[in-house]
Amino acid sequence: MPVTKSPDEIDPKSFLYEERGPIAVITLNRPDRLNSLTFEVYRELIETFARLRDRKEVRVVVVTGSGRGFCSGGDVNDIIGELFSRDVSGLLEFTRMTCELIRNIRGLLKPVIASLNGTVAGAGAVLALASDLRIAAETAKIAFLFVKVGLAGADMGAAFLLPKVVGLSKATEMLYTGEFVSAAEALQIGLYNRVVASEELATETMRWAEGLAAGPCFALGATKAALNRELNMGLEMALEAEAETQAICMLNPDFREAHRAFIEKRPPLFNQQAGE
Repeated sequence: MPVTKSPDEIDPKSFLYEERGPIAVITLNRPDRLNSLTFEVYRELIETFARLRDRKEVRVVVVTGSGRGFCSGGDVNDIIGELFSRDVSGLLEFTRMTCELIRNIRGLLKPVIASLNGTVAGAGAVLALASDLRIAAETAKIAFLFVKVGLAGADMGAAFLLPKVVGLSKATEMLYTGEFVSAAEALQIGLYNRVVASEELATETMRWAEGLAAGPCFALGATKAALNRELNMGLEMALEAEAETQAICMLNPDFREAHRAFIEKRPPLFNQQAGE
């Protein structure tokens, strides 16, 4: 699949961005610091995920890291040290900004795949958690390290999202201890969707991404919206919401194309751009 240069409207300076056909690839690119996050990286990630909402050519987003780590969390020098000089208002400004990144990932109605090439820690762990799917190398151990530095495990939505992925008991253990969990255990508890050898990670990630990109974008976006919306719904409200969602999807051309392809005994050609 051809690689295009970053479009003018999405041109971050603190990490790499490229589009491989309908797949946008975000690569955290501070390998000497295990791709730790700086204020600039946070701001540009927030902006990039916001702009991807209107980037109709992009149907799937992949987030990965360069070097031996995915993301080790906030940079000790660039972020942690600077926070000590802030008052409560300044600290709240920062914590709300970090939450905006998670809000933009969950609010992007396109599949987001975290391709975990190595260590996943702290804010990096929540970045992976907020993604829709997590494909990991065998070296991709993960930890929600916040209590290790005297902070609450409830950070950037971790206390909301993690119990819904791995269950309350395991989430409590992980957020209380801050200990690393191996890739094998993360797969077992449902935190990772797939674990592969390091040399197979890029290929496996693109296989998933290409499969989703060839799928019905409108329906996938509706599915993600439903997953977000129904996190706090009771059954009756969820049933009505899903009835309305499905009725809307039935009006989309992809539904008719899937039926036509079934009758004609061929693969469906879903050509609707994301967001349409």
